[in-house]
Amino acid sequence: MNPEITLCEVQECHLPVFFEQQLDPEAIRMAAFPSREREAFMAHWAKCMTNETTVLRTIVFEGEVAGNIVFWEDPGEPKIGYWLGRAYWGKGLATAALSQFLEVVEVRPLYARVAKHNGRSVSVLQKCGFTVATEDFISAADGSRIEEFLMVLVA
Repeated sequence: MNPEITLCEVQECHLPVFFEQQLDPEAIRMAAFPSREREAFMAHWAKCMTNETTVLRTIVFEGEVAGNIVFWEDPGEPKIGYWLGRAYWGKGLATAALSQFLEVVEVRPLYARVAKHNGRSVSVLQKCGFTVATEDFISAADGSRIEEFLMVLVA
């Protein structure tokens, strides 16, 4: 499946959709990333949108905001991340979006962190050329430890 998606610049009008998507309990569990309250979420995105080193794109599918994909400079570890609304899971959108995004962001090596239990996201990264660099743990808000992969794209 090769879905027709478009990546466009993130606009302020996309943020309410992103906000709602990051509240989904199953998405939070799969990403092993906590949601933010509205004010903190909007402040975070406002800061990202003014940072000249970040690359932010909205993933559009069939005219709808399906999610986002981002690049940011983390010292020594330039990273990408993406988030899709649950209604768009399992359609190949993340793979299509990441493939397009990697034509825009040419920094290599490029890193992504992904929870080990998120097999679909691991698969997306692998399909786009990422390999496992290391394994690690992150601490969840409830104090538990979540296993994760640090994945890298070198060429």
